[in-house]
Amino acid sequence: MPGTAAIAGTGSPIVLLHGFPQTHLMWRHVAADVAADHTVIVPDLGGYGASDKPADTDGSGYAKRTMAADIVALARELGHDRFALAGHDRGALVAIRAGLDHPAAVTHLASLDVLPTLDMWDVMRGVTATVGFHLYLMAQPPGLPEQLIAGSPDAFFGHFLDIWTRDTWTRGSEAIPPEIRAEYLRASREAIPSIVADYRASAGIDVEHDQADRAAGNKLRMPVTVLQQDWGAALGFDAEGLWRAWAQDLAHRTVPCGHFMAEEAPAEVVKELRALLAR
Repeated sequence: MPGTAAIAGTGSPIVLLHGFPQTHLMWRHVAADVAADHTVIVPDLGGYGASDKPADTDGSGYAKRTMAADIVALARELGHDRFALAGHDRGALVAIRAGLDHPAAVTHLASLDVLPTLDMWDVMRGVTATVGFHLYLMAQPPGLPEQLIAGSPDAFFGHFLDIWTRDTWTRGSEAIPPEIRAEYLRASREAIPSIVADYRASAGIDVEHDQADRAAGNKLRMPVTVLQQDWGAALGFDAEGLWRAWAQDLAHRTVPCGHFMAEEAPAEVVKELRALLAR
């Protein structure tokens, strides 16, 4: 499903996967730096941006297992049987699934500001779950979520671009300038059904896949770096502890910025990616 990817640099390959409600443009600062000594591959996730947006006829089209297999296939088409993988938000969920399903292909894995799907649902409870209202909205059966979002898409997608930027550390208009914001909104308007299908999968088939891995004791076998805000403490759970149940070789870091850390704190992200690739 991914369309053509932006590719730059030479050296060992790393694939960068964007989050919601963004496109590959979110990596613009990080990719330019890392490409100095690595081959950087930056696609739009299936269903987002310029990638294909097929209808989800059976509930599996936007399963992270499906999306991860697409990324592995894309890398192979580009000549890379083994590659590092970094993802933010939704892209991190795809990266995690790729690491679990294709351990021979993924050499290193970075996750930016997300928990594995099963843990995410486990920690969302009580009034603190209001921060994830969109997760519950888009988990509903096809029809209502798409209709509600289509009624005011810029307000819906723009809401997250506004509230997930931490102005204490960086001004939102600088992290996501107007022209980039406008592109994120345009791309999201054109992808409402597939974006909802992506989220709906995370409340269904993705949970089933995570449960099967947990029951089997499957873990990420490659070096893993996790970058997160300090929202674990705020929401009352041990994020690093949750991650250690999934990753054998884990570096867990708290980054002083908002959710869009590749745009708010690109130097910190580059530093951590380089440290990961050196492990």
